Parts: sequence; structure tokens; C-alpha cells
Amino acid sequence: MAQIRLKNVSKRWNNFIGVDNFNLDIADQEFLVLLGPSGCGKTTTMRMIAGLEDITEGEIWIGDRLVNKLEPKDRDISMVFQSYGLYPNMTVYENIRFPLKVRKVPAGQHHERVMAASKMVELDDFLQRRPAALSGGQRQRVALARAIVREPNAFLMDEPLSNLDAKLRVSTRAQIKNLHHTLKRTTIYVTHDQIEAMTLADRVVVMSKGLIQQVGTPMEIYDRPANTFVASFIGSPAMNLVHGEIHNGVFTGDHIRVDGLSTQVNGPVTLGFRAEDAVLADSNAHIEAPIYSVELLGEATMISMRVAGELVSIKVGKDYRAEIGDVVRVNIAPSACHLFDRSTGQRIATAG
Repeated sequence: MAQIRLKNVSKRWNNFIGVDNFNLDIADQEFLVLLGPSGCGKTTTMRMIAGLEDITEGEIWIGDRLVNKLEPKDRDISMVFQSYGLYPNMTVYENIRFPLKVRKVPAGQHHERVMAASKMVELDDFLQRRPAALSGGQRQRVALARAIVREPNAFLMDEPLSNLDAKLRVSTRAQIKNLHHTLKRTTIYVTHDQIEAMTLADRVVVMSKGLIQQVGTPMEIYDRPANTFVASFIGSPAMNLVHGEIHNGVFTGDHIRVDGLSTQVNGPVTLGFRAEDAVLADSNAHIEAPIYSVELLGEATMISMRVAGELVSIKVGKDYRAEIGDVVRVNIAPSACHLFDRSTGQRIATAG
């Protein structure tokens, strides 16, 4: 069992708070993603779980063991870092094998376990090469194989795809997803890339400034963001957020008027909606504004306009043709709208 539990975990350096009162239960075999911008505390949280960073307060449990005082080597976890950390003088085979030698695994088991790990990440043709002769994607696969060969209870992965180009990120992401399905090990994955979080995670922990903003499945976080920070961080493009006033269920702002919102709130609010939830309209539109830009994406066209001082994106059909400056009319279903408190940013209602 590799259930991991963090209870009231904090990390401080003098007056700077890196992680503040972090509480989370990670289920056995769960794929959990820590998501947030640089400096939000996600890597610090992972390093505390790994034992590479001392905690200031709280408890970390792996299975039924309190591991606060345990050395990293005694926690039965494997880490994959953004930097591959391969030994340049060793072949791929020896790099994968090295953790077994360090942990004094009987030599008779080495070859079988190295070959099994190599096969999982499709490295069999490269075992006699040295890291300098490998591409970035191949080096990352060596790092993955080196983590797999130990057969740990849990994997910790810190931005493992950041150094890869876009095409390699997609293929390696699929490989990590398949490995988790095959190995069935608890995995904690750190990233600032919300697409990685959405595609890989069973659950996502969105973090900002050392605090948990929301925990949920990718679709829970996408469909019902807890606050404007989560709404603006999840989605490609991010959720449109427009400031305005609401009275008797009618939201108004510059170039926008949306009625039929079911809420008792009156006064200044922030209205949110996704680009794909807006549709072009002929008349009586919720939004009427000149086009700011037009971007052909291939499968769709993205148009943007300034609404209530904010740049708003709308996804339309790939055959849509318009010029910058043309006035466009858009409707948004009230059920697709999100309302947030203007001062705190917290979710206050979902219309519909």
C-alpha cells in the first residue's frame, strides 16, 4: 500500500512561507498532479514527500509509516526530475541498472529487471549507447526506466517533460499515462502545464502562493472552478473573466448584457465563461463588440474582442471568416456562466 497523507504540512524559510498548512490524502495507485505557476510551492511539497526538504510543521505518512525523520532512500519512492541526471560515462543499460547496485539488489536479478524496465519505455535498441548519443526524449525515457527498475511503492515526477519539444511532450505524456496503467503505482506529478494536468491526472491539486486553491478531478476543476485563480489557470484558452454588475439576475458591463442568471447576489461580480460555450448570434446578442484578433487553429477559429476592458476569446467554426474591426455578436447560455465574488474571487453561484 502506498497511500500518502500530508497533515498540516508547512515549509517556512524565516519569514517566507513556501507551503502553508497543506492537507491531502493521496489514494493507493492514484495519479495526482500538483499544478500551479512557478513559486507556488508544488515542487517544495514534492521534495518534502521525498525527504529532500525538511518540513517545518506537520506530518507526512507513506502507508502506515510516519516518514518525517526517514532518509529519502528509506521511503521506497523513485523520483524523475526535469534534469535527467544521467551518468555520462555509463551506457543506458548501466544507468538503468545503477539503482539496483546502490540498493544491493542481488546481482542475479539485475538483467531481468533492467530489460523489463527498458522494454516498458522502448529503449531496447539503445542500451549500449551513452547519454550523449541520445535525443532529449530518449534521455527522459532512460530516467523513467531508472525509476521503474527499483519497483518502488510510489513515483514522484517533477516537471519531467519541460525540456522536451511539443511533439515529444505529447508522445512521452502518453507513455507516462500507459506506464501508470501498467505499473499501478501511486504517482505524484508536478507541472505548471494545465494540459498535462488535465490529460494525466486522476485528481488535480491547484496551488498558488503555498496554498491549495482546489482539489478535484480534471473535469470538476474545469467545469466548476472554485475561484477566479483556478478559472484563469485551467483551460486553453483560460476561462473568460469579465467584471461588471449584476441586479435581479441581469449582468451588465461594457459591450455585454446577460440575463436569466439564477442568483440572489446583487452588485459588483465577475462573470466567467469558456470560449467554446459562446455561439455566434444574429440579433439580441449578449455581447456585441468589434473583433480584436482572428486566429485560425485548424479545427476551429479563435476570435477575440475587448469586453468590459478584458480580452475575451470565442471559439467558432474553422470556416468562419471576418476581419479585425468587424462587429461580432455572441450569445452565452446562462447555464454556461460562472459567477465569482468581485472582492475575494471565490465562486458564488452557477447560473442556469
